[in-house]
Amino acid sequence: MSAVDTGSIPTTHASADSGIARSDMRVIWLLLVAAFVAILNETTMGIAIPHLNADLGIPPELGQWLTSAFMLTMAVVIPITGFILQRFTTRQVFTAAMVAFSLGTLVCLVAPGFALLLVGRVIQAAGTGIMMPLLMTTIMNVVPARSRGRMMGRVGLVISLAPALGPTLAGAVLGVFSWRALFAIILPIALIALAMGVRWMTNLGETRSLPLDILSIPLAALGFGGVVFGLSQFGGEGASGEVTGIIALVVGAVSLALFVWRQLMLQRVDDALLDLRVFRSANFSIAVVIMSILALSMFGTLTLLPQYLQNVVGLSPLDAGLIMLPGSVLMGLLGPVMGRVYDARGTRTLLIPGTVMVSASLFFYSTVTEHTEPWVLIIVQAMMSVGLAMSFTPLFSASLGSLQRTLYSHGSAVLNTLQQVAGAAGVAVLLSTYSSILHAGEHEGLATAVAGAPGARTAFLIAAIISLAAVALSPFVRKPVEEAGGGFHGGH
Repeated sequence: MSAVDTGSIPTTHASADSGIARSDMRVIWLLLVAAFVAILNETTMGIAIPHLNADLGIPPELGQWLTSAFMLTMAVVIPITGFILQRFTTRQVFTAAMVAFSLGTLVCLVAPGFALLLVGRVIQAAGTGIMMPLLMTTIMNVVPARSRGRMMGRVGLVISLAPALGPTLAGAVLGVFSWRALFAIILPIALIALAMGVRWMTNLGETRSLPLDILSIPLAALGFGGVVFGLSQFGGEGASGEVTGIIALVVGAVSLALFVWRQLMLQRVDDALLDLRVFRSANFSIAVVIMSILALSMFGTLTLLPQYLQNVVGLSPLDAGLIMLPGSVLMGLLGPVMGRVYDARGTRTLLIPGTVMVSASLFFYSTVTEHTEPWVLIIVQAMMSVGLAMSFTPLFSASLGSLQRTLYSHGSAVLNTLQQVAGAAGVAVLLSTYSSILHAGEHEGLATAVAGAPGARTAFLIAAIISLAAVALSPFVRKPVEEAGGGFHGGH
């Protein structure tokens, strides 16, 4: 058995096999490809929005809804995937998700105007939201515990490399073709993945006949959707967006409280839409907290850094993207490597130095000025990306591996939902801090470059301070260990 951390805790899933069945591996590869395409599509839209605004003759604030609606739909769909993955087979869920994604892409491709384009984006997001929880739950169900790090490393490659390539691909395509070409490229890939799934996808795991609690669905939609939408309203100019954001946050918080109460009642009879008993595992809970902090730092930084590079340093959008590209590609390529290290050495070998590297990078960003050299930023961003790669793989594996098998789907739904909420919080906190200080300086007559530097430093400092909690908690995440004979005993 591989070496693990001292004090490892048991997992519910053990396998006597030395590897993964070929049919199971084929399913995992199908899911990896589908997830990659879905996330690639999600990240191409940011650069395309100005082109869409000009082509369709719509104001920027309306065009922004093409990303906001996508994000909101994801926030609504992901929490209910815990129920979906237990109620329906792998084949049914994959087919439904890829049909929705392909249909949404087709609608976007042929949309004559904004309204239908927005509908297409919502349909796309419904399929995308299911894909990552399905991938993670499938890996947990079919991959032996000794190999999960390697497989989760491939998940890390997908969620790192696709966002890195998305904006670059979009920039290259939009330099020659219209925005419709982005959907024209994605659609055949999605249809091929769908056809391959229909041909080769097999059912993994078992389904249960569960009643659907209708009341939980609107509570989840208002709760998670309200929080994500409310957070997205902060960071712009003027107070109207912030007022809307506060109202949405209040509605979201109240709805979330009611949703949690409802799930606690329903899980007593195993009927919860999202089973919160996953938090009974201390290992899972700590890992999810660290994951949320890192998601806050990552998404906040990836959103603020381009603005700093363009508004303060004075770089072009292309140059700003190129500065961030090496780190993102490195993070993706290192995912499988980190997975092998996790399988052999456990969590602490990766997670402790990984969180320290992320925190150190953020503290460096809190010292930037308008004169900071771009090559320095490339190195720091690469260091932060390596730290994230060292952290995400053990967190994915250790968190879900700490749960009973029947809770894998719910654990995956919780993990992905909190990533979405934390990412939205990171963007809101960092952008609102940066924007408020920038606008205050501009009102005093300062140039944008001079006024923006203090805002960027303060925003990054806030993220750096928050990241210290991840550093402090990282020694407490332990690698679950499969027991001989596949038994399970409690106590974690």
